[in-house]
Amino acid sequence: MKTCLLSMLVFLFLFLNGSAIAQNMKEGLWEITAKMEMQGMPMQMPPQTNTHCLTKKDTVPQKAEPGQECKVIKHDVKGDTVTWVMECKSKEGTTVLNGKVTYKGETFDGVVKMKQTDMEMTQNLKGKWIGKCPK
Repeated sequence: MKTCLLSMLVFLFLFLNGSAIAQNMKEGLWEITAKMEMQGMPMQMPPQTNTHCLTKKDTVPQKAEPGQECKVIKHDVKGDTVTWVMECKSKEGTTVLNGKVTYKGETFDGVVKMKQTDMEMTQNLKGKWIGKCPK
């Protein structure tokens, strides 16, 4: 499950970088907070916050997970909202991710719904621009 979560976050960062070019988003260092929800889970997982540099020229380095192959099945940009469907295959099975992010200048909100066999998770995302990318 941890591998899937890391892959989902890596993809999201790559996806945000690619789609941000067409959006009203400020280039630079972004703080992205993800909160995972899973039905039937006795305790909530704490939110995870990462910083990531998003620019028009530089792609985010991909940290591919061993034994997992992911591909985008659907991608759509309408105004400031980006939606996508991605499928990841690994020895544990196939995981389908449905994501949506809406940019609001220096912030964004989003959600990613992940389904793997009989397990479903939702990841709520919040992003905010925090400054220039470090050199």
